[in-house]
Amino acid sequence: MRPNVIVVFTDQQRWDTVGPFTPNLDRMARHGTQATVALTPQPVCAPARAALQTGRYPTTTGVYRNGRVLPPEERTLAHHFGAAGYATGYIGKWHLAGTEPVPEDRRGGYRSWLAANALEHTSDAYRTIVYDEANEPVLLPGYRSDALVDAAVRFVADHADEPFYLFLSLLEPHHQNEVDNYPAPDGYEERYQGRWMPPDLAALGGTAHQHMGGYLGQVKRLDEGLGRLLDALRSLDLLDDTIVAYTSDHGNHFKTRNGEYKRSCHDASLRVPLALRGPGFDGGGAISRPVSTLDLPPTLLEAAGLPVPSDMQGRSFLPLVRDPRRASWPEEVFFQVSESEVGRGIRTARWKYYAVAEDAHPWDDPGAPAYREQALYDLENDPHELVNLAGYASHAGVAAELRERLVRRIAEAEGGEPVVEPAVARAGREQAMPDPEVRLRGPKPVRYGHQPRPAS
Repeated sequence: MRPNVIVVFTDQQRWDTVGPFTPNLDRMARHGTQATVALTPQPVCAPARAALQTGRYPTTTGVYRNGRVLPPEERTLAHHFGAAGYATGYIGKWHLAGTEPVPEDRRGGYRSWLAANALEHTSDAYRTIVYDEANEPVLLPGYRSDALVDAAVRFVADHADEPFYLFLSLLEPHHQNEVDNYPAPDGYEERYQGRWMPPDLAALGGTAHQHMGGYLGQVKRLDEGLGRLLDALRSLDLLDDTIVAYTSDHGNHFKTRNGEYKRSCHDASLRVPLALRGPGFDGGGAISRPVSTLDLPPTLLEAAGLPVPSDMQGRSFLPLVRDPRRASWPEEVFFQVSESEVGRGIRTARWKYYAVAEDAHPWDDPGAPAYREQALYDLENDPHELVNLAGYASHAGVAAELRERLVRRIAEAEGGEPVVEPAVARAGREQAMPDPEVRLRGPKPVRYGHQPRPAS
């Protein structure tokens, strides 16, 4: 019997919120499978969502920035699971249609529908309005993430006697746009304000000191919702037969790297939680090699026993779960950046390397034929990306090797033969270049559950 599949998808959740504030997700990660370094292929809403629906890069689907519509010919997870006899459902934020409400032909093949294209504009914390299959508005009672989890529980109960695939797309911990605030449930912001600050945000400032309490309060309530969904599966005797995957579209740097919350090359923007439980993943442990959320669609299809389409650009990481020593897997993850700039980068276990197309238009141009090296971070010695090594002679050898890798990955993902120019030389940092035998070595993986915990 094929397993049921549920994707729990949050919006703008930093990877380092997992563990200290999310006991249910932490437990799921420790007893299932967790990717200790998971990156989005594009740190902005619509491109990340298009990639997760199709397993294809944003520049391939054409959804390389917000406001672009997922082409109707693109095949999504809903198409693949639906063709295999699964009941398919979508609940929450879509952001791939360009119009509100979402016409049936722009719903990516999902049959059951309770969603809004831009949920942040149709709802606030205690007033959640989505649209059903007939595009009639539906007011869901309760705090927003609770309301959507309640709808997911109803979907599971309604389809308990048949295989189902559900995509639950939550808005939290995204800010409420019109007020630029993070409205947590009553009492939750006060619980976390001033209790914990990620080191990059503590060093760089931004708006984190203003918003972190509400942000973490939202994360806490999301985790409570995940616990209720898992409890519902248990009560319906479906827990052992259901794959549950949890991830996010991108992170949040709280206006420390540019004038808003994402769209940068830093882990604060790119790195997201990624954990799975259920058939094929229970007891899988930690995946220490970097993976992309682009790899999640083929992974879910393979885990369900379905064929992986040849045009998917992601690759299933099930081999890393089964036997990481024998699995063939690239050392780096490739990512794209749009809207703030046209950027391309790779991240290995140790290094972050990033280049920008200086003459490209960040909104209009999906890519460019030429880029210039802009950032190089040694994540083993500078995990919070506070010291940019691009342009220093001490790291020219590392940069050259990573530059070759980036050019190869751009060509594989987008075609063409791009040029990546070295960074402008900078004086200083004359220490010896890292030993070439170990310079691409990464830090030891850290399990979510082993992070220091703040006082409760």
